[in-house]
Amino acid sequence: MNNDRKIVLSSSPPRVSRRQFVTGVAAGSALFGFGIPGTPSFAATATRSAVPTLRGQSFDLDIGYRKVNFTGRERTATVINGSIPGPVLRWRQGDRVTLRVRNHLAHDSSIHWHGMILPAGMDGVPGISFDGIRPGETFTYQFDVRQNGTFWYHSHSRFQEQTGMYGAIVIEPNRPDPVGYDRDYVVLLSDWSDEKPERIYAKLKKQSDYYNFRERTAADLWRDISEKGLSQTRKDRAMWNQMRMSDRDLSDVTGYTYTFLMNGVTPDDGWLGVFERGERIRLRFINGAAMTIFDVRIPGLKMTVVASDGQNIEPVSVDEFRIGVAETYDVIVEPHADSAYTIFAQAIDRTGYARGTLSPHADWVAEIPKMDPPALLLHRDMGMGGMDHSQHGMSDMPEAGGMDHSQHDMRGLVEVARAGDQALDPAGYGSKREITHIASEFGPHVDMRAATPRDGLSDPGIGLRDHQRLYGRRVLTYADIKNLEKTSDARDPGREIELHLTGNMDRYMWSINGIKFADADPVELTYGERVRITLVNDTMMTHPIHLHGMWSELETGAPDRIPRKHTIIVQPGSRISYLVTADAMGGWAYHCHLLYHMPGMFREVRVS
Repeated sequence: MNNDRKIVLSSSPPRVSRRQFVTGVAAGSALFGFGIPGTPSFAATATRSAVPTLRGQSFDLDIGYRKVNFTGRERTATVINGSIPGPVLRWRQGDRVTLRVRNHLAHDSSIHWHGMILPAGMDGVPGISFDGIRPGETFTYQFDVRQNGTFWYHSHSRFQEQTGMYGAIVIEPNRPDPVGYDRDYVVLLSDWSDEKPERIYAKLKKQSDYYNFRERTAADLWRDISEKGLSQTRKDRAMWNQMRMSDRDLSDVTGYTYTFLMNGVTPDDGWLGVFERGERIRLRFINGAAMTIFDVRIPGLKMTVVASDGQNIEPVSVDEFRIGVAETYDVIVEPHADSAYTIFAQAIDRTGYARGTLSPHADWVAEIPKMDPPALLLHRDMGMGGMDHSQHGMSDMPEAGGMDHSQHDMRGLVEVARAGDQALDPAGYGSKREITHIASEFGPHVDMRAATPRDGLSDPGIGLRDHQRLYGRRVLTYADIKNLEKTSDARDPGREIELHLTGNMDRYMWSINGIKFADADPVELTYGERVRITLVNDTMMTHPIHLHGMWSELETGAPDRIPRKHTIIVQPGSRISYLVTADAMGGWAYHCHLLYHMPGMFREVRVS
């Protein structure tokens, strides 16, 4: 039997260990967990999770503290209705929902309904859309549900999201669902640390690579010398030293401090979802992590991606996909009744993983695959023109990292240049439209500029680029995504706004156009206008960018089927563009969804 589908049988039921213990106020709902059949009735689905599901139009949500133990050490979490994750909220498109949120914390709090199209006053961002919820007070959210699909909610106050304040939203359509399935599971991925998030942030400010334990060692040095020679190795090291950067800097916060969770369950125990013979299962993947981008696969099973960020898309069959922080993907799988399967979500830096099991029997578990090798950042991830390794047969695997840099001008990587006076029109429309390039001088807060940013649309991302060749695994890219319905606003954009995602990694300072949020003016949009936003990632980090209140319509080259997203990954050293219809009056948050980047890489968007 194929090792990816090897079944390990156990004579005893799944164990519940201290590392999985999370107390909850709705233990009576534990049997329902996250598994919902395709019919309206519930099924008593065996899951290693005690997260309730709440249905209807009226909800009471309580924000409070709870003792939890994921690692063998008890810590205090910030929770909603007593569980991590918070309860799954199941709504119906067309309903008006009322959510009374009471804050039992010692600090102000909030809940943001991520990806929801709603009035600005209900968006839940303190300082922009409302004042926040003070200790002991209740705030009532009320809005019409105008969409359907998979979404989520989380705190937008302090670092509370990192300490447990997040949960799933599933919205049933008000007309027949184009996706047929028999069973329905939410798969919510997250990262937990026993350290207080304020302490994590303070460490990063003092030493940005504090949690990176994969820096080059003496053994690496000797290997490089033996493979490339002393002279070339010295040039390579000098280049990285000059830039004060690391080719192994994929994640700011790693498995050194994080325990990765699937539906609130640690990898030691593993979440469990059962199925019956012949069932089509819908898995609703949500990345509710604070800082972790995951690569997801189910060895032995093809996944048909049917929705992206809650929006139905033309089905795409893949073996693997990358899910940025705050993104959601819905997939359909059809497992065989004679096998158990591992749902495997490895962190982008390969320092850990979350995992679960799909099984026809509660006491069957599947073999856990090995993590893929960690990748190295290369020229293409630094925005260097003419160095796209995919065009030269080069891999981004570690063994392909040795390159002769002596023939390439490295100054484009380290200079801090003035922004150009003109912006490119990537769609080639020619243009009677105004093109706005919002960038003055990028100053000392920026330690790198992408000299020739590449197209980020067809790139599966660092660590995934060679998986078809190496492992026979097809990886989803943004270029694969086409909306199931026709584009609702077919107008050409009237103007373009180009924004650079910038930072100084050595000082752990993040910004847009070299300006942190506290010093930035709002981005002004006129109600009803159609705008193209082009993001250029001048850093070597992957940034998931989220626009509140309006759809980001990704330009994939299929203008009639433009996919609508609420969060878009921008690859290192790349550019990507999307269209926005400014159809929501008021102030809206616009930011990188990596929690510790958000204080600087943030803007307010005002529609008036």
